Amino acid sequence: MDITYLGHSSFKIKGKKVTLITDPFTSEKVGLKFPKSEANIVTVSHHHDDHNAVEQIGGSPFVVDGPGEYEIAGVSIIGVSSFHDEQQGKERGTNTLYSFDIDNIHMAHLGDLGHVLTDQEIEKLGSIDILFIPVGGIYTITAKQAAELLPELDPSVVIPMHYGRDELKKDVFSELSPLSVFLKQVGTEEIAPVSKYVITRDKLPDHRQIVVLES
Repeated sequence: MDITYLGHSSFKIKGKKVTLITDPFTSEKVGLKFPKSEANIVTVSHHHDDHNAVEQIGGSPFVVDGPGEYEIAGVSIIGVSSFHDEQQGKERGTNTLYSFDIDNIHMAHLGDLGHVLTDQEIEKLGSIDILFIPVGGIYTITAKQAAELLPELDPSVVIPMHYGRDELKKDVFSELSPLSVFLKQVGTEEIAPVSKYVITRDKLPDHRQIVVLES
């Protein structure tokens, strides 16, 4: 399985038989150019332009948009209801957490999670091999909250997303914390980014690994 970072909270996960893309965005909203992409499945965590631009994806994908249980092209997906803020959605609305299996690897994408997870939400996500987690704060959990969540979810691999970077639109995302803040929270100063993360079930690390992807 290959994982590439399309930017912000969007990833392309290419398995042996299926390709899934998470949270596609518009370049106008985010400031990053969204690459030409095709997929069998697209997941949408919530309806903001930086997460729901499904028209960007070619290949007539099946769009998973909200809580529930899905079975598409041999991929099992569970959408778990959550909130975009700490006020039960009163500030920014709802958010869907997704867990899914591709090539016998169990992944979870937390979208724009804005609050500490409950035990029930953690249980619904199940055992996680690879976790995509927002770390920039402001619109999501903070870097500190993200780091504190890792022992509870206990993933083998952590891929941070939705953090501050110079290329993002300043009027919308200038206050997001940079990736370095999260890395310090998990006890490391710097991790060399890679263009693609290639993984199989038998190659999952025994000890938790932070993977930083280029976009």
